[in-house]
Amino acid sequence: MKLLTVHATIKAPLHEVWNYWTNPNHIMHWNFASTDWHCPNATNKLEVGGEFHYEMAARDGSMSFDFWGNFQEIEQQKSLDILIGDGRKMKVTFASTEMGTKVTEQFEPENENPEDMQQAGWQQILDNFKSYVEAT
Repeated sequence: MKLLTVHATIKAPLHEVWNYWTNPNHIMHWNFASTDWHCPNATNKLEVGGEFHYEMAARDGSMSFDFWGNFQEIEQQKSLDILIGDGRKMKVTFASTEMGTKVTEQFEPENENPEDMQQAGWQQILDNFKSYVEAT
């Protein structure tokens, strides 16, 4: 199984980064790759077997979709193992470093888009997360 990886180091303590990552009120402010998209709705039941649903939508109303999955394993402030709604696996890890909190996402690519495009899109969302946390 091939995994794609993106990461960012956020200048904030681990507990804050975890909260911004898992709290739906924050997720709606950062979970999009470009300014012409947004995340108008987000829910997150942070427990093993719990589901998250993030509405990903073009700001002009031309397109939207539900990015969802469920939590397979949770280690508070350390990692999330996720089964995405389409059956792909994803893992998010959080680690304190001297530079801040390093967030790493590993995910199985889908078959519709080139892998470099998928990796770039996920990296843009993670970079948006970093900018949001550091500005808040």
